[in-house]
Order: sequence, then C-alpha cells, then structure tokens
Amino acid sequence: MTKSELIAELASANPHLRTVDIELIVSTIFDEVTAALARGERVELRGFGAFTVKQRDARTGRNPRTGEPVAVDEKVVPFFKAGKELRERVNQRASRHR
Repeated sequence: MTKSELIAELASANPHLRTVDIELIVSTIFDEVTAALARGERVELRGFGAFTVKQRDARTGRNPRTGEPVAVDEKVVPFFKAGKELRERVNQRASRHR
C-alpha cells in the first residue's frame, strides 16, 4: 500500500472528512515519526509496533561486479519491530489463505 492508497482508503472510510485534511493528517504523522527517529528517539504505537534506530558499524564490503573490497562507513538505520497484535493479525490472515 502506498501513501496515496492509504489516504484514499481513509477518505472512503471517513466521507465526513475532506481528502485535503486526511492528507495533512497522514503527512503530519509520518513527519513526526521521521523527526523523532532523526533525534534518536523510539516511536511506539501500541498494538502496531515500534520504530527505533540502530547503529551499523563500519565494515569492509565487496563490489558485487568486481569483487573488490569497498569501505562502508558506519551509519544509523531505521528499524521496525512489529507488535504482538500486528503479528497475530498478519499470521491469522496468512493462515486463512493457505
């Protein structure tokens, strides 16, 4: 699902809200999550999951074409851990489709 598809779903489920307002709400939520992660904070949405950042140490990688060693700098990457309720709902839906 893309951001525009999410907005369309929310708009169809909430016809009393203007699409412009829904776009603002969704963008604001994403912006706030991004800003918190940029500050190194943890964002927890109960029943959904938690967003954190993890430190990746510098390492020596390999160029896949040539096999030459390449220095990869240390970096901070976003990480998502699904909450129990989300995992259960996804697994419940997956087991129905088998």
